[in-house]
Amino acid sequence: MEDKLLRYTLRVDRQLFRKFRYVAEYEGRSANKEIEQFLKRHVAKFEEKHGVIDVDLSDE
Repeated sequence: MEDKLLRYTLRVDRQLFRKFRYVAEYEGRSANKEIEQFLKRHVAKFEEKHGVIDVDLSDE
């Protein structure tokens, strides 16, 4: 079975990430889930403005 999850290393300022984890905990999420929610909102906002992004996953 193919793993649908992509693993990605994120390099970010420590102080910024500590603040981000605080926000995530406040929202009742892990930092990973908070990043996922942020990405979903950002992509949705982009698509509202520019149209749906069509991605072909067959080449990954």
